Amino acid sequence: MKYATQKIAYPYFVAALLLFMIQIFAGVVAGSIYAMPNLFTESLPFHVIRMIHTNALLIWLLLGYFGAGYYLIPEESERDIHSPTIAWLQLFVFVFAALAAVVSYLLGVHEGREFLEQPLWIKILLVIGFLLFLYNASMTVLKGRKTVVTSILLLGMWAAALLFLFAFYNPGNLALDKMYWWFVVHIWVEGVWELIMASMLAFLLIKMTGVDREIIEKWLYVVVGLALFSGLLGTGHHYYWIGMPGYWHWIGSVFSILEVLPFFAMVLWSFHMVYRSGRNHPNKAAMLWSLGCPVMAFFGAGVWGLLHSFSSVNFYSHGTQITAAHGHLAFYGAYVMLNLAFFTYALPHLRGVQPYNQILNMWSFWIMTASMTFMTITLTFAGVLQTHLQRVIGMGYMEIQQQLDLFYWMRLLAGVIFVAGALLYIYATLGPVKNQLETSKSKQPALNNQMN
Repeated sequence: MKYATQKIAYPYFVAALLLFMIQIFAGVVAGSIYAMPNLFTESLPFHVIRMIHTNALLIWLLLGYFGAGYYLIPEESERDIHSPTIAWLQLFVFVFAALAAVVSYLLGVHEGREFLEQPLWIKILLVIGFLLFLYNASMTVLKGRKTVVTSILLLGMWAAALLFLFAFYNPGNLALDKMYWWFVVHIWVEGVWELIMASMLAFLLIKMTGVDREIIEKWLYVVVGLALFSGLLGTGHHYYWIGMPGYWHWIGSVFSILEVLPFFAMVLWSFHMVYRSGRNHPNKAAMLWSLGCPVMAFFGAGVWGLLHSFSSVNFYSHGTQITAAHGHLAFYGAYVMLNLAFFTYALPHLRGVQPYNQILNMWSFWIMTASMTFMTITLTFAGVLQTHLQRVIGMGYMEIQQQLDLFYWMRLLAGVIFVAGALLYIYATLGPVKNQLETSKSKQPALNNQMN
């Protein structure tokens, strides 16, 4: 550990992983309801468990980003975090807001807007938590060394906080409501979150490959430029059928093609940096996650997103299981794997030991990635069949669900296997470290030099 305040990242990572487990357990319950529609009909309706599943996902990913920020900003800025007290307060605010949201959903208290169901007072808490981080991180960077990595990270965080303010605006006109709703939902995950992703990935590449910082930063500029250029107007592929002008059909279709480019650039960037370095970093599990992240993001967010982003295709496919296939693989590849890569890299430092339990960690990588890939393919086939039966032939929605029953059972199986992989990951990263004692203070500098 170079800076004492980097240890603040540890409770953020633990809280994130706990919410990760809540999220995927809720996902398995939701998948069970798809396969057995009468399950928990009265005690736990599907819309409630779905809210818990999606909201826990967003919160634990944010906690991971915040923890990563508190870990990398001191190293990049060459100084301790401005205020550890603020960091602890922010963690309490975010965890309390997340748990309160779960309780409120179980009690039937929510605002009803998909992904933005949080009651007003919880939204306010989330904004307060964001502002605490932005103040703390910005003051640290302003007083220390300025790097491209911290600048892009803060740009993404500030933009995410500002865009979330649209969640407070709920106009009566449905078309207008959906337009501003997509400002949060789309531009977060297909715009500014890509900036956060690129900066965290750049930090990992700098630390693990040893390639000159200036070379990695030049690639970072390219990736960020492509993400902003394509992501902002790429929002148009959500405007096809909500009452917006027809020119969005062209804008959405063209810029949806361009949205593939930043993810493809990340794949080239990551593998080129690793190949160029020729370095055998001791944390092979972190390297595996770091390389797997842009690859799966390219397929999930890029290829699967492009499959149904053209207006002529989306006319038939929107709102089907094809959307679910894209959403699951995109979030897993781009953001879940990113956080898990960062946790895998940082936790040995935070726990004061050499990279540990790497075989188990890499097994968890393959289990989760294989099960998510299988789930995506299953949902894709289900979505194609649903599109044909519902939008072409004109069968009734509930009648079609019976035709998709086999696919729902297959998805449930994939979800259960994914949970096993996630539990293995948590054991590998937070569990006991075999045959290693905590590194003494006298040996810590040598450990940092070897791992960095």
